[in-house]
Amino acid sequence: MRINFHGAAHTVTGSQHLIEVNGSKLLLDCGLYQGRRADTYERNLNFRYDPSTVNAVILSHAHIDHAGNLPNLTKQGYEGPIYATKATADLASLMIRDSGRIQESDAEFVNKKRARRGEEPIEPLYTEQDAEEVAGMFKGVDYAEAFEPIPGVIARFYEAGHILGSAGVSLEIEEKGKKIRLWFSGDIGRYKLPLLRDPILPEVADYMIMESTYGDKSHSDPEIAYNEFRNVVKLTVDRGGKVIVPAFAVGRTQELVYNLNQMMEDGDVPKVPVYVDSPLAVNATDVFKRHLECFDEETRKFVAESKHPALDFKMLSYVRSVDESKALNERKDPMVIISASGMAETGRIVHHIRNNIENPKNTICIVSWQAPNTMGRRLADREPQVNIFGEVYTRKCDVATIGGLSGHAGQDLLVKYAMGVKDSVKQIFLVHGEEKQAMTLKGLLHERNLSQVHYPDLHESVDL
Repeated sequence: MRINFHGAAHTVTGSQHLIEVNGSKLLLDCGLYQGRRADTYERNLNFRYDPSTVNAVILSHAHIDHAGNLPNLTKQGYEGPIYATKATADLASLMIRDSGRIQESDAEFVNKKRARRGEEPIEPLYTEQDAEEVAGMFKGVDYAEAFEPIPGVIARFYEAGHILGSAGVSLEIEEKGKKIRLWFSGDIGRYKLPLLRDPILPEVADYMIMESTYGDKSHSDPEIAYNEFRNVVKLTVDRGGKVIVPAFAVGRTQELVYNLNQMMEDGDVPKVPVYVDSPLAVNATDVFKRHLECFDEETRKFVAESKHPALDFKMLSYVRSVDESKALNERKDPMVIISASGMAETGRIVHHIRNNIENPKNTICIVSWQAPNTMGRRLADREPQVNIFGEVYTRKCDVATIGGLSGHAGQDLLVKYAMGVKDSVKQIFLVHGEEKQAMTLKGLLHERNLSQVHYPDLHESVDL
């Protein structure tokens, strides 16, 4: 058996781990790498293996850095099933179609510049039609339901608590009479997150592929983060400004909406208009409403007592059209605008930031991890000037960063997660984390006598 780490190795994005066993190939996730634009196209376009030789894909959850390169995989010859929880299958179908539109738009933009320089045009990584074809390949599976993606491998999904439908993956593998238990964490969520159930921790595994995004720090309690977000909203609204929130369309947006619903229901913040300005987020919210079985008991109780849905309330509007989106930037009244993308690299959020960054009344609120070299990271680092659409803007607005709203486990839970398999594990592979974070976590695990911890290089192969 061999594991090939073809993504999310020495970085956070682009999750992609290829397992070779019993003469078959099983791919865990197929995400888009996100980073320097000069690097991303070639890196995402070119696989280090022949996609047509892959027999099955298991998808941990729907975020683009885990699911976003599936259309390219199929475009280059993959024809097998894509196993996911039922909620993940619904969400991922939406997200990759949206990504296809973005790929086409980005290619069109780049090609205008290339044409002016007399260069040959590039093709989009994949199109919306390519993504549409992938949607029919999903096979929805219930949590804890056993399935056999390839011969000799029995797989099950377990609640990860990261976004709706997210899962850790257990694999019971038999090869040449030898049995191996492999656990893939996907993205590990947190306790007490809004809407979602708590993650289920592994109890036994011989080998584990585990995320390390926040291996260097623990998060504050979600309740503290809730209070920080409430204060940001209140202070900004009181001075007549707008709160601009770059947020991932799936997961974070719905959590923020639920939080604002609670704040206004309780009278903790003024009742101002709240706009979710992302067609994908609007459609994703509809998926959330179809999968109420994934909601936690606290959310069910809030809905029952408030007598209105968790993701709808009087001050909330879901923006679909471009004209509606543009109109928000003409208005001067206080409001909250939640828009994608979460790292402020593409989508309508870029226009909202451009139109509001130079107004000192406003606040840009960063509520998730920001990859290096993205506009979100530059804002989180509070750089005084930011380049947007080729023009330099001076940042005069406030920037608030609320790490406690992250959907990723902090250091304390990552340690607890790994310790769950201490008595059985032979090796833990740390992925989905930058070097500083992963090595900090590795050191902590060593202190707890978990010495077989490895931080694999990109495209490294390990035989088990």
